[in-house]
Amino acid sequence: MTVEETVAYVHSQTACALIELEAMKAENAYRAMRGETQAYSEQAFSDLIVHYGIHHNAVIGLFQDARR
Repeated sequence: MTVEETVAYVHSQTACALIELEAMKAENAYRAMRGETQAYSEQAFSDLIVHYGIHHNAVIGLFQDARR
């Protein structure tokens, strides 16, 4: 991938993570409204970063590969 393609990829992965994050927040809010336990813990939210490969080391690795 070129640097530009890498930027686009990281943006798309970030958008996917944000969409899933909002769905998780909505589910937790819905459950709270019903007096139920949360469906998603703090760890589940943090895991999105790894799942979508948008943590620091992953992104740096992508850009390093793009510059080769």
